[in-house]
Amino acid sequence: MLVEGRRTIGRLVGLALGLGAALMAVTAAPAPAADPSVIVVEDWSRQPVGKTGIPEGWKGQNWGSPKYDFTVITESPTRALHLKSRDEGSTVSKEVKVDVKRYPILQWRWKVVTLPKGGDSRKKDADDQGGQIYVTFPRFPSAVRSRVIGYVWDTTAPAGTVVRSEKTGTVTYVIVRSGEAETGRWLTETRNVREDYKRIYGEEPGEEVGAVSVAIDSNDTHSAAEAYIGEIVFRTP
Repeated sequence: MLVEGRRTIGRLVGLALGLGAALMAVTAAPAPAADPSVIVVEDWSRQPVGKTGIPEGWKGQNWGSPKYDFTVITESPTRALHLKSRDEGSTVSKEVKVDVKRYPILQWRWKVVTLPKGGDSRKKDADDQGGQIYVTFPRFPSAVRSRVIGYVWDTTAPAGTVVRSEKTGTVTYVIVRSGEAETGRWLTETRNVREDYKRIYGEEPGEEVGAVSVAIDSNDTHSAAEAYIGEIVFRTP
């Protein structure tokens, strides 16, 4: 991720969740789902095709110089967000309220086309990823106590690796995919966030999910990255 962004991820948490005086929260509610067992974070169906920059209902980061080279397109099989990065990092966040004891399963679709050359979530100076979904559990004060799980597609770190970010103590990476073997293909991912939280922090989540973020970056490796993000939902087991 962006160097400034990793050092100040707490500002993103505050932005997305409206904690304290730095309130800059997105107030959009999760899209309604016909199935009560599903909470739709985003399926892009309400986003205008061709919309560029920050998607409607999302909020941009408040650090660095993000380009937000994002476009809503028709794909996957309906709509998706197309993300590009060239020697920069861009993050957008959406406020949600999800009880992961009831809706523990996070499911999303993505397609990574280009991975940042030499990216490695385990190293501070190579902390770039082609595909990134972040789940934030807000805890006051947000900058030091919030807990953020980042589900990422890494260039180098092996799939299955769980590692704390070297840039901030609030973020822990879960490497979902690694390397180029499956790039260029739409893939559906399923994670039990409740179980991941318990494995990482050694206890049940005491807070609801407060925000979901989507990001792409290539600034640490001074390279490029490209990905597509499809629908993102929480659901019951």
